[in-house]
Amino acid sequence: MAKAKKTETNTSVKQEFIFRKENYMWMLIGLGVIVLGFILMYGKEDIYDFRKTTLAPIVVIAGFVIEIVAIMKKPKGE
Repeated sequence: MAKAKKTETNTSVKQEFIFRKENYMWMLIGLGVIVLGFILMYGKEDIYDFRKTTLAPIVVIAGFVIEIVAIMKKPKGE
């Protein structure tokens, strides 16, 4: 039979969020940049326009880079 571990009920565990306010701010900025890139891609006229074939994909990739930086960034003071 498996032994049950004894746990103390009086101990308080301090739970912290993985990300801080600054991380969430950068995530929202990155999301906004991604949405802006998709807005730049939208439209039916001239599908081979510079805005749709070059600028918009660069903006979307920049948004994903911002998201990666926001996730990987350690909060100040740690």
